[in-house]
Amino acid sequence: MKMPKNAYNWITITGFLLAVNSLLVIILLFLFSLLSSESNPYMGLFTFIVSPAFMVLGLLMIPVGILNKRRKMKGKQPAKQNWPILDMNHKIQRTAVIRISIITLFLLVATAMGSYEAFHYTESVPFCGTLCHDVMEPEFVAYQHSSHANVKCVECHVGEGAGWYVKSKLSGMYQVYSVIFKKYARPIETPLRNLRPASETCERCHWPQKFYSQKLRNLRSYIADSGNTEWNTSLLMKIGPQYSAKGLSEGIHWHINKNVKIEYMAGTSNRESIPWVKYTDLKTGKVKVFMDEENPVDKKAMDSLEKRTMDCMDCHNRPSHKYLSAPNFIDNAMVSGLIPNNLPYIKMAAMEALKVSYNTKDSAHIEIKNVVTNYYKDELSGAYDNEFQRISKAIVAIQGAYDQNVFPFMKVEATKYLDHIGHLESDGCFRCHSDRHKTASGETISRNCDLCHSILAQGPTGNVTTVSLGSSMEFVHPTEIRGKWKTAFCSECHRVLYE
Repeated sequence: MKMPKNAYNWITITGFLLAVNSLLVIILLFLFSLLSSESNPYMGLFTFIVSPAFMVLGLLMIPVGILNKRRKMKGKQPAKQNWPILDMNHKIQRTAVIRISIITLFLLVATAMGSYEAFHYTESVPFCGTLCHDVMEPEFVAYQHSSHANVKCVECHVGEGAGWYVKSKLSGMYQVYSVIFKKYARPIETPLRNLRPASETCERCHWPQKFYSQKLRNLRSYIADSGNTEWNTSLLMKIGPQYSAKGLSEGIHWHINKNVKIEYMAGTSNRESIPWVKYTDLKTGKVKVFMDEENPVDKKAMDSLEKRTMDCMDCHNRPSHKYLSAPNFIDNAMVSGLIPNNLPYIKMAAMEALKVSYNTKDSAHIEIKNVVTNYYKDELSGAYDNEFQRISKAIVAIQGAYDQNVFPFMKVEATKYLDHIGHLESDGCFRCHSDRHKTASGETISRNCDLCHSILAQGPTGNVTTVSLGSSMEFVHPTEIRGKWKTAFCSECHRVLYE
């Protein structure tokens, strides 16, 4: 096809070659993705984002080069000209218009399809979780083992609507910049401040008005003794009232009753400390303000604190990216049978291996194997000789559980992302339910455990104490701590620190 004279310049020719080659790359990558059974997040990146960007750049360079050449040929001050006359009876003009129309239509269809695929690709789980592998690995691994593993990341982090989509992509551009130039924090700081309200994400699937039923929760943990003594606890979680007809008038989810408004001020960036709570009865207008008498804040300080209206995320702050502490993920591995629970002192040996921090996963694997192996060689040489295969199996399971919950590169582990459900590693419920938060008249936010759950059974396997449904028993700590649990927060002992 004969080209106009103005097209013979390095800008136009470069643009043409760039556009054609980019189009060929897009076609080849697309065909490869159709024929290949393997999934690769980088292929989608180059197919639907990088290559199309170069193709568009090349297409823009073509007219830019032509206009630039024309300007140079006619001088900086060209004479005034009339608009060109388009005569469809002229064969050359008619042919040019038809060719340009066909090419334009093809490019419009290809661009539309590419934009559609690019949109879906940038909304996919692989794009969110694996593109920036080292940075997002902790969140992606935790997500895959969560109850929301079949829910796309964007369902919670973006939601519906063009406005939030644009906000997420602008935020994503900064994240790309942070990854490229290593400006990201390790670990990534939470809570995220730019998430849309839980009422627009969580409540699309979870219907608060129907969180009525109570839930039986059975727990099993292991004491670090010779027999790995099993300790069982059965809790009746009072998610709602005893009778569903009472709705959200009682139980844990009373906090999000539509007739009640709970506001609080966070004393720390991770919302672990809450010095001020305000309760408003939206029906009667009654207001109560509770202040932490042990950690009071003055009016000037209060003006600078973050103020929030309580919603799902204030307790369920790790719904899809939860990291278990070493005692908990070892207990889970023992309950599931990955670690033989009848292997003498295996809980003790595992805790010895996990009580220190490691700089890399490889070094963690090496040290876990060395510590556990040497523990049995030094302390239980007979058991090591007789139980070598089961000890080896346990070591592999400990390493696997570690990999799911600890990420040295990003400095991520349970105490970096505290879970506010419960009150073990974090203060959780006790942030407000502490008996320290009082109104001016002396009314407190109660720390009574029976507000949230009743203990129906507890004790070692073979000697579990039970009570009838509708009753409760006082908590018994698996090891003797002289009643300290009555006066101290659980997190004072259970928060395992990796230093």
